[in-house]
This record gives sequence, C-alpha cells and structure tokens, in this order.
Amino acid sequence: MGTVTAMSDEALADLIADLTQRGLTVATAESLTGGGLVARLVDVPGASHVVRGGACTYAVDTKASVLGVSESQLALTGPVDEQVARQMARGARELFRADIGVSTTGVAGPGPADGFPAGTVHIACVHPAGEEHRLLHLEGDRAAVRAGAIDAALALVRDVLDFAAVGRGD
Repeated sequence: MGTVTAMSDEALADLIADLTQRGLTVATAESLTGGGLVARLVDVPGASHVVRGGACTYAVDTKASVLGVSESQLALTGPVDEQVARQMARGARELFRADIGVSTTGVAGPGPADGFPAGTVHIACVHPAGEEHRLLHLEGDRAAVRAGAIDAALALVRDVLDFAAVGRGD
C-alpha cells in the first residue's frame, strides 16, 4: 500500500453524520499526524456532536503519561508498533470517554526513525465491538505520509462502522 485514497469532504461529512445517527462519539490519539486527524474531523460542521477530543502525544514518554501506553512496551518496541497503536487508541477512548478511539503512530520522514523506514505507519481503532489495526507503508514526502495516515485512519473508522455493526449498546 503505497498511497491512500484521500477521503473527500463529502465522505467525511457522511462519516460524521453516520456517527451522529448512531449516537457514537470518537476521540483520537496521534503521534506522527500531530493533531491533523482530529483537526480533519472537526472541519465538518456538526462534528461537535461526535468528536470528544484528541491527544497529540508526539514525544514517546507522553504516550505513556497521557494515554497509558505501557512503558515496558515502549522500551521494548519503540513507538512504531502495533501494540502501541492499539494501546494509544484504547487510551484515547478512556481519556475522552468516547465510544471509538482511533490512533496514528509511525515514521513521517524524511528519513528512517526507530529502525523503520519513512512511511511505516500503524493505525488502530478501538470500538464497542472490538479492535482493528492496520500497518501501512506509505510513499511520498513527510506531508504525503502524514496526510495518508490521516486518510487511512478515517477510512478505518468508516470500515469499522460498515463492517463491525458498531452501535451504542452493542
């Protein structure tokens, strides 16, 4: 997966409307996207009905102190890791008392970091019906990797709503 299809403003508005109709709330936990994911969500009028908040935990230690990511996990794997992404999403869900937590962690570039090439991104979504994770290998410059991670995280929430029968009280 080198590139991710950008989510159109219309598709994003539909996602917010779907969350609203289902009575679901969402919160974000972000590293490489630096708040861009929550900013993209709140670009949509009516987002205040569903977006609870977002935590930008760019520094590794803040993933533990703010989101409750295991310090031993971070020491073992570093921040670019599936379990870290899952724990970040869980942490956002708990911190903001949201139905859905979605996270981004990875290497934006331009060069490698933590032993991984630029474009290595983990996203996770924790929701009432379970958890989902995706590993991405994005191409392009720093801005393209960050934008791709945001679009992939939004697409993951969309997929969770479409396929996991997520709803309040499930």
